[in-house]
Amino acid sequence: MRHALRATSVLCAAAGSLVLSSPAASPVSPVPLPGPAAAPERAGVTVAAARAAVAGITWKACPEVEELDDPVRCGTVSVPLDYAHPSGRRIDLTVSRVAARGKKSERQGAFVFNPGGPGGNGMYFPLAGVMPEWKRIGAAYDLIGYAPRGVGRSAPLSCQDPKRFAKAPTQSPTHPSASYKKERVAQARSYAAGCAKNPGIEHYTTLDNARDLEVLRAALGEPKLTYMGASYGSYIGAVYARLFPSHVRRMVFDSAVDPDPRKVWYGNNLEQSAAFERRWSDFRTWVAKHDRTYHLGATPEAVLRSYEKVRAELAHEPAGGKVGPGQLQSAFLQAGYYDDYWPMRAAALSAYLKGDPKPLIGQATPPSGTRAEQENENAGAVYTAVECNDAPWPTDFRVWDRDNTALAKKAPFETWDNAWMNLPCAYWSTPRQQPVDVTTAPGELPPTLILAAERDAATPYTGARELNRRIAGSVLVTEKNAGTHGIGGGANACVNGYFDAYVLEGRVPERRGAACAAHAEPTPLR
Repeated sequence: MRHALRATSVLCAAAGSLVLSSPAASPVSPVPLPGPAAAPERAGVTVAAARAAVAGITWKACPEVEELDDPVRCGTVSVPLDYAHPSGRRIDLTVSRVAARGKKSERQGAFVFNPGGPGGNGMYFPLAGVMPEWKRIGAAYDLIGYAPRGVGRSAPLSCQDPKRFAKAPTQSPTHPSASYKKERVAQARSYAAGCAKNPGIEHYTTLDNARDLEVLRAALGEPKLTYMGASYGSYIGAVYARLFPSHVRRMVFDSAVDPDPRKVWYGNNLEQSAAFERRWSDFRTWVAKHDRTYHLGATPEAVLRSYEKVRAELAHEPAGGKVGPGQLQSAFLQAGYYDDYWPMRAAALSAYLKGDPKPLIGQATPPSGTRAEQENENAGAVYTAVECNDAPWPTDFRVWDRDNTALAKKAPFETWDNAWMNLPCAYWSTPRQQPVDVTTAPGELPPTLILAAERDAATPYTGARELNRRIAGSVLVTEKNAGTHGIGGGANACVNGYFDAYVLEGRVPERRGAACAAHAEPTPLR
């Protein structure tokens, strides 16, 4: 599942305890970096960064397609498609900026943000500076967003006709039949073959994203990088820190992906599915607490029965002709990412059961129109390319079937939908990389900050602890008993205090970690 961030704090609208080992998902050997095998790419990064430092970025009014008006300005940075051949084909990454609003004496350079994915587009990020939680950072820093390779206008990838990708309504069986599995295997093979038609598809990787970040740093004229990576963006940051430790100034890992090479990415997705089951339970517990408002059941189990009743009806007759079980599940998955969705999702479910399907249709119908369909398919293509290229995956569907069948008995809400999203990786035709071991030695990096919610489902909390263990000198700030995905600059004033102190002053808690109480639960819609 995509590790995407839709944090209200940065104006974006948008991927556990149970690990199932898989003999066919062979144990991985972490990439030893730096090492001889990476020498051509290291030299290529040096060439590309020097070139970018001279060229800089020409900031102009943003193209209309970006829908970014003043004060946001846009530009491009040229990077090699293949860093082993820096004089070969180049691609242009789109970049956005709002200049620091503070006095000259306050300014600290560029603050670069990546929202996750893979496939997330960060071009919108500079708009965050108008929000109260970000004003101090926006006064001190130029806020920099960008579209990573493959995303948006940055040499975009596509693996399928966008209209086919957005097909609705769809089914979403929690315990699929043999015939349904056979159908999804055929779809995964076809999708992987479509991805393989993109020239240079093998160069859309986390390693290449980290190298692109180094070239962007040089183009911005920054001697060292100040960076915040949310969700999958945290993994890009961790790989960057391993590759270029002397170029790190300050780095925030928000809602961190587990960087353990043994889990990237097959194991991570199994853990994620397990974690979404817990978060789905959190949502149903909240709905039950507000049964007087929603009348969906006074216990989590009763709320589940209400949901299953709606799902069964949609399987028989899709709402509005577009909302079937697949669209229902996708809409309620968002409630697993962000609890600010809870009131509106509960209200839509309640209204449907009372005979009014309009709220559910409005919330669950996939975005339509050529541009929305293209953006959705593009994000899926980049997600697939990066995750499939990054690491080995089981190539025998019997392994996927065994692991996900077992997991679905305990975590039915998301398990199989997550498996279907990743299944093209079983039939990927380009060579797989070995995941990078991001471990750093004491003194290699300045202090870095990790932010995590204890009940985050998209990036389970175990990942933040693992990153904290591997990145020497990192400090982990935990939002206790909360599960919103992406917490920096968000609703928790305690978290924001640590966030601001680090980004603005370089200060971290004296101990290796700190804790904040959970932000307030959402208020039900009446």
